[in-house]
Amino acid sequence: MLDLNRLRVLVAVAREGSVTAAAEALHYAQPSVSHHLARLEAEAGVVLLRRVGRGVVLTDAGRLLVERAEEILGQVEAARAELAAHAGLRAGRVRLAAFPSALATLVPSAAARLAAEHPGVELALTEAEPPEALVALRNGEVDAALVFELGEPADPVGGGAGGGPGAGERRNMTVTPLLEEPLFLVTPAGEAGRFEDLAAYAERSWIAGCARCRAHLVAVCERAGFAPRITFQTDDYVAVQALVADGLGVSVLPGLALDAHRHPGVRVDRLPGDRRRVSFAVYGRPPAPEPVRAFAAALGLAGRSPRTATPGDGGTPQAAPWAWGDPG
Repeated sequence: MLDLNRLRVLVAVAREGSVTAAAEALHYAQPSVSHHLARLEAEAGVVLLRRVGRGVVLTDAGRLLVERAEEILGQVEAARAELAAHAGLRAGRVRLAAFPSALATLVPSAAARLAAEHPGVELALTEAEPPEALVALRNGEVDAALVFELGEPADPVGGGAGGGPGAGERRNMTVTPLLEEPLFLVTPAGEAGRFEDLAAYAERSWIAGCARCRAHLVAVCERAGFAPRITFQTDDYVAVQALVADGLGVSVLPGLALDAHRHPGVRVDRLPGDRRRVSFAVYGRPPAPEPVRAFAAALGLAGRSPRTATPGDGGTPQAAPWAWGDPG
């Protein structure tokens, strides 16, 4: 019988790369971590770790056990959440991981609705891009995740430019489409002319976002016949707009980022046919724990008419032509 606490220790060592770092992350004494690892190897009957310099590396058996341990611990955490919510929504918690523009737009009104309708449910928020959010979900560190995908439609949990881990990571996850949002070319305000072709910006400097957003930007520009000259990279959409407003480049941003913050010194033009798909992910098969279902319902109701800046030089918001799914 493999001890769950020792499995947690092994996962922490694999994640942190050393016994010392794992002990700090777990708030354990280092000898305690070493003891747990020794006992776990005895229980498993195989060598799980090898020392390399000041760190450790997993053996093949260790990598296999870590992968299974992450799934087991995630399932145990999900079971605990379900039991905690068994008596109803008088108590419970939802730990949500979400990317920045979702935290700034979709989540606050959903959180307010959840608090009003179910005051006993605690909501904890963590900022994370899709791959990290889904790893945390699988490891039982969060109960739900808001993720996005860019480019051609595919499984939001893997494979696309905006996706997360691959097939091995997405086992036992349920992913529900939430909305599709447009993408916009962001240029300095007051530029003359009407946007017609992305190729007209081939000679400009470009500002890219996160790794997935950068890959998508490169792909979009290549389809337009050029390779973008990327001179800045930041996933801070406020900083992106400030750089554009000062004439340091042009960029592409999704509608939610422009909902969260619109710099008066930028112009936005919708990119025809390009969009970002946002989904709600939970670990395990339906039904999700009751507190998670309550938050999903609040999220589906919150912002049913999201707003984004009118394309072009105008600054008056308008209802965005987005398609909403049903996460409930």
